[in-house]
Amino acid sequence: MQQQEIHNFLITYFQSNNCEVVENQPGYLAVQLTVQMDKELMNRPFYWHYLEKTGGIPNPMSLTLITDPLKAPEDLKGENIHFGSPRLHQIFQSTKKLAGFIRLYEDTKSYSTGQYPLYPWLCLNVKVSYQCDRKKDVFISAGLNLISGEILEDFHHRVLALEVTPKIPDFSFTLSPLIMPKSGLSRLDTFIRRTFEGDDHSWAEEAVKRWDNDLELLEHFYEDMEEKSESYYTEKKALRAQYEPKIDISVVNGGLFYLTDKAV
Repeated sequence: MQQQEIHNFLITYFQSNNCEVVENQPGYLAVQLTVQMDKELMNRPFYWHYLEKTGGIPNPMSLTLITDPLKAPEDLKGENIHFGSPRLHQIFQSTKKLAGFIRLYEDTKSYSTGQYPLYPWLCLNVKVSYQCDRKKDVFISAGLNLISGEILEDFHHRVLALEVTPKIPDFSFTLSPLIMPKSGLSRLDTFIRRTFEGDDHSWAEEAVKRWDNDLELLEHFYEDMEEKSESYYTEKKALRAQYEPKIDISVVNGGLFYLTDKAV
């Protein structure tokens, strides 16, 4: 992740959480936190507990984040932030917590006059991890129409091209789903699993071969011992943990999108 990407990500993160970006300059940004985001990021539980007990006036903190020290003023006081820094890691974790699920509506204000029905789509973005002694991650985005049952791949990028809003636009109305979200999640799970069932799984076979080779070396090393020591079983267990092929599916985030019939 490049520094400019980090800078852009921070701008999106704070604006999405209703924080005022006071300064947005090359190499740094200054942000005024809201009460909610102060509680989220600044680790001041005693301050907020005292304030809530006494009924005092809240005074959320501000943050100055330096994303590129070479571009920022030399005398600027703030936190250096880069990939791997504690503050950025904290914000990544906060993003997962705050943006696990979203509900948005297609903005129809640019359309011609009339009433526009909005169809419910359930979107699921997942990470598929192929794991052995090597690792490969693949991201899959799928959307399910909760009325027709149609499933579309690459749904996230389809929605990115649309104008959306968190509130139902004027002259629009939502249609009730025929497929309940819980059932929809089950359908999407089945669809996502089928997308990689037919993949080339030679990576797993090759991992097992490497596993067998190391097991042979392990057996050879301990072959003169009449009774295997604890270290033998520890090393054997470690080889299993290192080489055993597995596929792990984890949900990144999801959302419910209400879209016009020709949006995607």
